[in-house]
Amino acid sequence: MRVGFSSDIHRLVSGRRLMLSGVHVPYELGELAHSDGDVVYHAASEAILGALALGDLGKHFPGTPEYKDIDSSIIVKRVVEMMNEKDYEINNIDISITLEKPKLAPFIVEMRQNLALLLNTSIDNVSIKAGTNEGIDDIGSGLAVKADAIVMLKKRGE
Repeated sequence: MRVGFSSDIHRLVSGRRLMLSGVHVPYELGELAHSDGDVVYHAASEAILGALALGDLGKHFPGTPEYKDIDSSIIVKRVVEMMNEKDYEINNIDISITLEKPKLAPFIVEMRQNLALLLNTSIDNVSIKAGTNEGIDDIGSGLAVKADAIVMLKKRGE
């Protein structure tokens, strides 16, 4: 078994889409990022890289023109390929999204389904929760969104 953890945070700005675990959440603000800014996919991917001791997301997906506005599902797919090469699979992953608004409850099941599909695992192995920051700091002021992810990997077939 191997465990990895990661956090990803992005400022929220107008003129961008709010993407969370591959779901376009209707809102007037979206993530400011070099990629599409999907904090859930970024945190999940980097947690897997961490569990495998392969470094951070920037090492594998630098802020170069090649990755400008990349769909973050591509990042997850490439990280899953790295995980497969090391002969590991998801045991379970737990993600917390912190966002003052909009409310995410209507989107959680689709988010879990999207991530489970990309990770080649059962939805029962994918937990995604959402909460606010109670008005505290940039997240609480509605200026940012954050995702924290912890993952447990197991050797394939165990």
